[in-house]
Amino acid sequence: MHTMWKGSISFGLVNIPIKLHTATEDKDIKLRTLHNKCHAPIKYEKICTVCEEEVKPEDIVKAYEYTKGKFVVLDHEDLEKLRKENEEKAVEIIDFVKMEEIDPIYFDRSYYMSPNEGGGKAYSLLRKALQESQKVGIAKIIIRSKEQMAVIRVYDNTLVMETIHFPDEVRRASDVPNVPADDKVTDKELDTAIMLIDQLTSEFEPEKYTDEYRTALLELIEAKRSGQETVTPTAKETPSNVTDLMAALQASIDRTKPRSAGTASTARKEPALKETAVKKETPAKKETIAKKPAAPRKKAAPKVKKEA
Repeated sequence: MHTMWKGSISFGLVNIPIKLHTATEDKDIKLRTLHNKCHAPIKYEKICTVCEEEVKPEDIVKAYEYTKGKFVVLDHEDLEKLRKENEEKAVEIIDFVKMEEIDPIYFDRSYYMSPNEGGGKAYSLLRKALQESQKVGIAKIIIRSKEQMAVIRVYDNTLVMETIHFPDEVRRASDVPNVPADDKVTDKELDTAIMLIDQLTSEFEPEKYTDEYRTALLELIEAKRSGQETVTPTAKETPSNVTDLMAALQASIDRTKPRSAGTASTARKEPALKETAVKKETPAKKETIAKKPAAPRKKAAPKVKKEA
């Protein structure tokens, strides 16, 4: 069983080194949230409300909002020092009371206590003393940076620590709305209700109670899995090497393009001038050739040889 806290507990001059182990577990079925379009899991990111960018864990600090929009920042070092100073203290049992004097509304979580090295005899002594006196111990302990009250009692020959709420953490029952102040029931109605309670009264056997919703949900999940009614996230599209290469080439071309206004203006005007010149000169030459036939070649005059 995993140890989640180490320390010591004392009453009077007796000191018991102990370990705490979580006594209960949450068996709720965890359901993931998927995107209905592609069945991929949805991520939840921490986004700054001003910068509108994702914030990394190392950039997050704790703060107390003492009034709307105004905070007192608490450094991690200060909180860690405060936590260690309190956790290193021994848990001292400050009172012993009867269990029935504590209303169940105060109870929070349960932890098994096991003796640490050298604490076996003192552990047995406290267990036996609580059993014989039929009392429970009231103590204070710091768990996960929170000071809590606790009840130390015996359960199935094992010491158990039950964390309980402080009085100011329990809301007043008088604040509950619409609670009728007076009993407006007849004697016959009351007698019938008590008869029904008597008929349903039995010994408490926790094994006979089951989580029917969780069982039905597991059966539904298994039925869908067996019937191949499952989904797989759509594979994320990964660009091929060819696409990446073309993108890199295009980016290189874009970077090497002339950016000055003069060069760009010349590059735009040059083709227009050439086109205009071709359009003006070409028709004129064709028309001249068509109207003027070629002139006949003149014969060379015969050479006369002079006599000496």
